[in-house]
This record gives sequence, structure tokens and C-alpha cells, in this order.
Amino acid sequence: MKALLKLSDVQLIQAQAHMIKKSLDSGFIVLSGQSGLSNQSEIWFENFIRQSRWNPWLEIHHFQSTEEHGTLYQLSIEGRALHTPWCDTLHLRLIDDLWITDPEKALDEEILLGLLTSPYLQKFPNYDEIVSALRVRRLIAQAGQLTSLKFDTRAVDRPMSHWSYQEELGFTLRKDCSLIEALRLATQPSYSGVEYAFSCYRASEYVILLGIVEEAKISNPDFYEKLHRQWEKKAIASGAFHETFLLEHGSLSEPVPMRHYIPGDRVWFRNPDSISSNVSGYEGSWVIYLGNGLFSNFWANLHPFNLEEKCLEIYHWRDGAFQDDAGVWQMDESLVSEMVRISKSHPLKKASILNQMLRYREASGIYFQGGCIDASRESPRLIRPGTCNMVLLDV
Repeated sequence: MKALLKLSDVQLIQAQAHMIKKSLDSGFIVLSGQSGLSNQSEIWFENFIRQSRWNPWLEIHHFQSTEEHGTLYQLSIEGRALHTPWCDTLHLRLIDDLWITDPEKALDEEILLGLLTSPYLQKFPNYDEIVSALRVRRLIAQAGQLTSLKFDTRAVDRPMSHWSYQEELGFTLRKDCSLIEALRLATQPSYSGVEYAFSCYRASEYVILLGIVEEAKISNPDFYEKLHRQWEKKAIASGAFHETFLLEHGSLSEPVPMRHYIPGDRVWFRNPDSISSNVSGYEGSWVIYLGNGLFSNFWANLHPFNLEEKCLEIYHWRDGAFQDDAGVWQMDESLVSEMVRISKSHPLKKASILNQMLRYREASGIYFQGGCIDASRESPRLIRPGTCNMVLLDV
């Protein structure tokens, strides 16, 4: 992005055209003739997509090969140039009014737009799965909006009416308790009246799991019951959670465009400072993309971050890092907030910081040229009966 900002107008047009050309394989495919009872879902989806604000730029291509056949949905080149220049989904003016009048519809429209312009071609085995993918993303983004917690990477803290804890099992669900209710109580103070202690990584898991369980209750009741039995026995967390429930798109060698996000994505922002990243929990920040250009703020949900604000916060962690009397690295959040405020009030300083931060992150263990933007995004796997590829551990 830094180099592109210095190009002439002609070069800018040529560069954007090149990016659009490279993204001709964008969008998503729904296969035909696969397992699943898709007729009702297909009718619903066709009505939904035809009534969307992106319909004038919609392209639908039917294809058939010896191995598979189905339909490719994508936004036209003109639509991408108009609505997502540089593959940027953070500033969608066409639905600005919807975020005021009907935020749920705006969220659905933005999820659809993100999928239509997806730079990593996505495949769904039937229309049931695309309908669930749209809905589970909305449920995750909505849960992310409501989640507000206390930051603590070490505390053992949950509503014990619904949870019990053993170190080797993690937090497990008490018998006869609803997993949906337990997750809401743990993460949403508007529901429980209490803020519980979490790390951002574990918080992101609970938000994603809540969306998955809510969708399973609607579309796959057997899997919904399996999720309950799983969490009654043992929690799935950390790497196992990622492998069980999520797909990762993009890599350091083939990064997702820096400003392309779809609501419901789990996103990591890396701390590119080698010193402050020694503070436990400040190696980076796991968030959910909420839509409307905003990322979740698990510690103050009424004040979500835009991309620039998130970059400024992470940059100034280097100012708040200190070692206590025992030599343990700690973070002075009040100092971080003050430094962010100062940077926001000085345009040149702010621009200099963003120039450093709005770059792709370096590989693990490398701290050379900065950059906090991750190359990948994470989103839920398939969930419908017959095509569900979330394999649980103990049930």
C-alpha cells in the first residue's frame, strides 16, 4: 500500500486493473447434486441474492465438468472496482444507511458482498451450506458486538452455575445446562450482568462457538446435541479448536488482501515490537470482524476498533510495557490510551505510525520491519447434516 500511494494516477489505474484481473477467480461456488436437501435453501438463497443491493453487479456462471458441476457467484469487475477498490471491504457506502435503519440486514448484505468478492474461491457442497454460512457469520458477528470481558490471561473465571473447571479438562458444561445460555452468560454482561476474565484468544473461541451452536440448533440438531455432550466431557480449545471448527484462508506466501474482511472472520493482529510482545497476552490481538469497518473490542464492546485505531493501539503497547519488581513484563493500559490519544491528534505522527503498521506481519520470531496485518483469515467449517466437517474429540 505504501508504494501504491506514491504512484501516478495512470499507474494507480493500471495497478488496480491488475489486482482486479488477478481476482477473476473471486467469489464462491455452490455445487449441484451433492448430499443435502437443498431445494428450499436454493429458493431462499436465490430470492435473497436477487433482492440484495449488489444484484446490479451480480454475475452467475453455471459450469460442469467430469468431476463436478454447480454455480459460481461473484461480483462483476465493474462492481468490484466501484464497491471494493483494492479489494477493500471496510468502506461500503451503498449500505451505509442500512446500518442505521436495519443493522441486521446491513450485516447480511455485507457478508454476501464479502463472499461475492472473496479473493480465495470458496466452495459449498449445496445451498444448505451457503445459507448456514451466511447465518453463522451473522451470529458470530452479533455475538462479537455483545461480548465484553475483563482481560486476564491467567484467571479461572466463569459463571459457575453453568460451568465447572478442572485443569486437564478446561471449563466444562454442567449437566442439564444449555451450552448457548452458558456461553452467553460467560461473554455477554447484558445477559449476565457480570464481566468475566478471559484472554482475547479464548474470548474469540467462545464467540465463534456460540455462533456455531446457535446455527447447529437450527440446522443440525444431532450435531447440536453432540456439542453439548462434548463440552460436558472436555472443552476443545487452542490449536484443537482451530483444527475442529475453523478453516484458514491465505498464507504469508499468498496473503489475503490487506483490507478484505468478511463479517464473522476471526482475525489476528500481530504485535511487531520485540519487547512489548514479552508481556503475556500482548503478543498480538485476536478479534472478530463485525462489519461496517469495525473489529471487536472484547474489553469495551461499545467502543469497537476501526483498522487504524487497532493499529495505533498495538503500536503503542511498546510505550506501556514495563517490568515489575519481580522482573515480570506488565502493561500500563492507561499510558497506552494516552499515547493513542496524542497520536490521533498529530496527523503526521499518526501517518508515520500507520505507515509502519499497515504492512503484512513478518514470520514468527522476526522483528525487523514492523507490520501487524495478518496474511490469513479464519472462518467456520461446514455444519449441515451429511456435509458437516467439524469432527469432535470425545463424542
